[in-house]
Amino acid sequence: MIPFEPLALGNGVTIHGPAHSEAASRLLQNGALGLVVRLHRALNEKRLILLNQRQARQANWDAGELPGFLVDGEHDAARNAWQIAQLPADLRRRRVEITGPVSDAKMVINMLSRGGDGNLADAAMLDFEDSMKPSWSNVMAGVENVVGAVRGTLKHTKYSAAGEEIKTYQLDPDDMPLLMVRVRGLHLNEINLQVDSEPVSAGLFDLALCAYFTAKELVRQGKTPKFYIPKCEHYLEARWWNRLFTITEEALELPDGTIKATFLIETLPAAFQMEEILYEIRNHAAGLNGGRWDKIFSDIKCLRMHPDRVMADRASIGMNRQWMSDYAKQLIRVCHKHGAFAMGGMAAFTPGRDEEARTQQTAKVVADKHFEASIGHDGCWVSHPYFIGPALEPFLKKLDGADNQLGVIPDLPDEPDLIPKGTGPRTMEGLRTNIRVGIAYMKGWNEDIGCVAWDDLMEDLATLEISRVQTWQWLRHLVALQCGTMVTPELVRAVFAEEKEKIVSEIQTAMAGTPLAAVHKELARYRNAADDAETIFLERTMRPFLTGSSELALPRSESVLVPV
Repeated sequence: MIPFEPLALGNGVTIHGPAHSEAASRLLQNGALGLVVRLHRALNEKRLILLNQRQARQANWDAGELPGFLVDGEHDAARNAWQIAQLPADLRRRRVEITGPVSDAKMVINMLSRGGDGNLADAAMLDFEDSMKPSWSNVMAGVENVVGAVRGTLKHTKYSAAGEEIKTYQLDPDDMPLLMVRVRGLHLNEINLQVDSEPVSAGLFDLALCAYFTAKELVRQGKTPKFYIPKCEHYLEARWWNRLFTITEEALELPDGTIKATFLIETLPAAFQMEEILYEIRNHAAGLNGGRWDKIFSDIKCLRMHPDRVMADRASIGMNRQWMSDYAKQLIRVCHKHGAFAMGGMAAFTPGRDEEARTQQTAKVVADKHFEASIGHDGCWVSHPYFIGPALEPFLKKLDGADNQLGVIPDLPDEPDLIPKGTGPRTMEGLRTNIRVGIAYMKGWNEDIGCVAWDDLMEDLATLEISRVQTWQWLRHLVALQCGTMVTPELVRAVFAEEKEKIVSEIQTAMAGTPLAAVHKELARYRNAADDAETIFLERTMRPFLTGSSELALPRSESVLVPV
């Protein structure tokens, strides 16, 4: 599978040849690599068991079962009165968190800086996951950006085509929000590095390197090493992550509970185990987050074989749906009952290109955040600095001088109905949206980009996944759209062809006056992306994720390798 001879680094460790770059030489020092090895040997066997258990649960759901709450007495979380460990001071106010790919130094600096209107987010989540393509160069750049951000030294210089310096972006280390890192999910393998002939866990790798290079420095600064953990599906997975935190703290000689984490509740099975998940991480817990987009992806994926659970257009599914709003309220109830923060979701809007569009997009963000603040969330996410101020407004009004809403406990049945409903609308417009997102996202993916601004929305891996699995589900169940047309492979191919040509026309218009060679190159990229997306959307067997592994590093024509 690996076309290049791996390089042995000793102690059972090998690195894919082209991944042995200057950045890898700087980062994979003996101590950092030793931590990765220690964590892998302690935890990888259990990780593989947990991933096999995911497959077994999915097989049961495919056979007709439904996810649900645990049986009474199955877990200690429901039997005992307990609270999470006391939150440190810098984690007690997180009204607006901004997120973006950790691999882009300019974006990292912008997330950690004040916007043009003077607003600063309370926290910034530097993301190795849904908004970043997991290429080795991106991962290495991401770790170095985290290190630079913690040290306050991160810079980015913009140059002209002639090589002249245009602008330098730089952090103000004395005026920065809380810094957090989202690592990659349990399912993802980092195939560029192997220990004992096994690829290491990508999330383990991200956390190990970031903690090794920054945890002690953050503690020295009086700050908290803080992580986001994605795509947890079961309390046993939370137990696995908690063990990872503990071993990391032991290795770095940090007190137990120094590392804090917010877990994203963004899968259908996890929605039924929020309390158990929080209990498992109680000494390291900062809170839970309602990752609504991945949750919709998981809803469709888990119930893909249920003909009575075929989902509506992705654009019509939001907190207006009962199972979605109850899922958010359940998260708030569980978190606040035990002293943890309950973070709201992402308003995935972009500002727009003109004043009218910005006004409309801002109104959507404010409405979304007003709902989240009104039901008791302690904070929310935005994807663009432009929306920090508008998103903050509803929370300022609701909080009325307080830092959080830990005292708010929503009123819900003991076990609310969190199973998605198979309702409409299912439209041709919805199918076209899915396909347009597929083309646009794959175009970015092919260029090493993990999130793209498209049709006034920020599309990341989560929204691509919704589009992909929804199209698969509609094909599987031969859905009849509102217009009367049945969703078949022939229809999907036809819509791909139509949308591809429509996008080509849009790009030609947008690039009017650009040299023809550049236009043709861009159009070829979109056409290739359309072909790639069509192949994935029409796969007979639904893959659980777009990818289960990182991307192998590619060789460079010239490189200077420094021994690790």
